[in-house]
Amino acid sequence: MSDGRAVLVSGATGLVGGRLVPALLSEGRPVRVLSRDPGRAGAGRPGTNVFAWDGLRWPAEALGALDAVVHLAGEPVFGGLLTAARRRRIRESRVESTKALVEAIAELPAASRPKTFVCASAVGFYGDRGDEILEEASPHGSGFLADVCVDWEAATKPALDLGLRVVNLRIGIVFAREGGALALMAVPFRFGAGGPLGDGRQWVPWIHADDLVRMLQLALADEAIAGPMNGVAPEPVRNEVLTQALARQLHRPALLRAPAFALKLALGEIATELLGSRRCVPRLALARGFSFVHAALESALACELG
Repeated sequence: MSDGRAVLVSGATGLVGGRLVPALLSEGRPVRVLSRDPGRAGAGRPGTNVFAWDGLRWPAEALGALDAVVHLAGEPVFGGLLTAARRRRIRESRVESTKALVEAIAELPAASRPKTFVCASAVGFYGDRGDEILEEASPHGSGFLADVCVDWEAATKPALDLGLRVVNLRIGIVFAREGGALALMAVPFRFGAGGPLGDGRQWVPWIHADDLVRMLQLALADEAIAGPMNGVAPEPVRNEVLTQALARQLHRPALLRAPAFALKLALGEIATELLGSRRCVPRLALARGFSFVHAALESALACELG
């Protein structure tokens, strides 16, 4: 449990951080945030201390006397072709920033170090696994993002030697009205051009943004939680099911299938992240008594698109 010391959040203006910070403040927890845009990060958030950040180097003045760190920052994956420059940015914003964080924590006096470190990861860890049910103990898969996730989580391991409790939250597709994957998926439907991706049989692990925020709060509060934790809803769905649900919610047809070869031509290697299958389940969260507000797909979509 918190000892009244602050929680530091990176990625505080992002899709998840933008909802997490107010939730922590509503608990009465002091919050520090790191941002490349300190003015935006602190706007409308009384009670937060904002520190400028370049995305890699952690300011020492932000790290002292913390209860916990929540590291959510990372270059968006679906932001263009996987050029060498984008690969480098994706990796540095995750792996190298995490290594730098642990090194900065190691330089603090032991009494000033945070007790808990919750670091984002992603279901990309599992690669393309067909119909296999993927729990936290399932081994990693292959591919660029799987390799990044493996190294990302490995970068947190030295924090264990410093006495921190480390949680690696493997996040699925986050449904939020502010943007992210849901906004991108909705665009073709709004123009009447929506449809399944590839054969539509791939499993899609998803979670409503508010449930993910509550899961982060659980990870901070429950000292029995450590290691990998799947940040997904309990009912993964096939892409064709998601497609039909989106079409119903937006009152649009879902007739135009996007062939796999066309996606690969348009997006390159990153298309495999849309066509790959990950049947992830939140075994650890459920075992710790977590209750989803939006366990069903229709409920999550209606909340964010209704």
